[in-house]
Amino acid sequence: MIQKGIRHSKRYREIVNVFIKNGLSHLLYRIGLTDNKIKTAKADQQKTNDNLVHLGNKLRLSLQELGPTFIKLGQIASTRRDLIPEEIGHELEKLQDDVLGFSIEEVEEIFQEEFGKTTNEMFHDFSPKPIATASIGQVHFARLDSGEEVAIKIQRPNIQASIETDLDILFHIGRLIEDKTKWGKNYQILNVIDEFSTSLRNELDYLTEGRNADKMRKQFAADETVHIPAIHWEYTSRKVLTMEKVTGIKVSQINQLKEQGYDLPLIAKRIAESLFSQVLDHGFFHGDPHPGNIFILPRNIISYVDFGMVGQLNDQMQSQFSSLLIAVYQNNPDEMIQTFEEMNLLNRVDDIDALRRELEKLLKTYYDVSLTEISLGKLLIEIFTIAYRHQMDVPTDITVLAKAIVTAEEVIEQLDPTFSIMEAVEPFAIKIMKERLHPRNLLKRAVKSSLEDIETLRSLPKDIQHTAKTVSKGRLKVNVHVEDAPTFLQRLDRISNRLSFSIILLAFSILMVGLIIGASIAGETNTLFKLPVIELGGIVAFLMFVFMLFSIFRSGRM
Repeated sequence: MIQKGIRHSKRYREIVNVFIKNGLSHLLYRIGLTDNKIKTAKADQQKTNDNLVHLGNKLRLSLQELGPTFIKLGQIASTRRDLIPEEIGHELEKLQDDVLGFSIEEVEEIFQEEFGKTTNEMFHDFSPKPIATASIGQVHFARLDSGEEVAIKIQRPNIQASIETDLDILFHIGRLIEDKTKWGKNYQILNVIDEFSTSLRNELDYLTEGRNADKMRKQFAADETVHIPAIHWEYTSRKVLTMEKVTGIKVSQINQLKEQGYDLPLIAKRIAESLFSQVLDHGFFHGDPHPGNIFILPRNIISYVDFGMVGQLNDQMQSQFSSLLIAVYQNNPDEMIQTFEEMNLLNRVDDIDALRRELEKLLKTYYDVSLTEISLGKLLIEIFTIAYRHQMDVPTDITVLAKAIVTAEEVIEQLDPTFSIMEAVEPFAIKIMKERLHPRNLLKRAVKSSLEDIETLRSLPKDIQHTAKTVSKGRLKVNVHVEDAPTFLQRLDRISNRLSFSIILLAFSILMVGLIIGASIAGETNTLFKLPVIELGGIVAFLMFVFMLFSIFRSGRM
């Protein structure tokens, strides 16, 4: 415990000194990491031109110097344009894992620790010199007994202990930021750091990355336009990841792709389609599709690598994100508000009308803009920026997705400046709408809605009895927010109408069934004033049922 405290104290001082050296003492003072502003000649000289780009540059240099944890923090922060200004985000994107590799002796120690064997016992032609180095690990090439070439990612020695120390310190800094700044409270910085910590720890576990790669490989098993490298599990552990070697051209090497006759517009189209297939068909997507993680193989095949950062949407979130896309596509702020409500994001929103006005204003700026000129990713980030201003709790996977779309758009723009990712969304939007309008899905939603109504009705007497007992004991507390009263009454009215309609439809259906059975037993036709009662009743019941389905589909609630 004492050693841990000493290590934390030493690292804490190192972090503070790096920020001061790079002219960020005023930032440390504002969040309470230093007792007073430390003025330097350099700081005074730069005071007049301390704009966002300059601040981002100083922040990038500081994070670069502080090593793996802070480099990763900056890289992930650059994906959160809803949290930081775009100018700072662009600077943080320049953060590179520019570190020296570790020795072959250390590599051998790791193999002995993980497998009890040397590299030569496990592989042929193991390259002692790494072909790529990063803050967390480095990559070597080798061959298996079968002759297949593989890429082996090996984790840097003792990296986990240093990262855990940095994460502890980051939580302390995050707590100060949340306590001392309004920005920190609104954006719930401690939650952001917690999510970052989870992401970073996942990157330290190569078994998790391997499982991510396998899952994505299965998603594209029937798609010949996308390739995901296979994982060799017998040569993989928590600190060593062995995968199929990808031999292709990085998507960023535009000139080389042109020289070798690749179809750049087709590649752009396939990247967009593969991204939305991951998101909307499977709910599992690559969280960092930057140029270094995409290779182009012969026949314009897309190959993704590095699955340390992924995003995942469950069925409900997929449906909600689809609704959000459709609302954006239709320029409908009311539909967006309803989608946010279904996602339970409006609990802390004080003024929904103000939120609606801001969304409406944003969508109006894009109303007459050509689809080819709209960046879907940037539009989503603008929406989430508005959401954060109103204290909405946007799920992390959704913000990761927004950044993934931004990153993919930047890659696509280099390949084909005329390609619009909004146009790529259109077939998926049409497919989603068709699925929602399918009678099977309409019936499923109607049944689910009716069951919910019946359950509400069943529990109502018990709830009333509980409320009556609470009132009789004098323990009832009423806390009504007047501004929300119309919304509350509207919802209550909607629920009561829905229950009444369901009960009437159920009673009418029972009556019709009784008439049909009675007529069958008696062998007679029921008429009233020479009108066929059963036939007319059947038509009325059918129309009522169709009306109920239409109402539920149109509003999601009725």
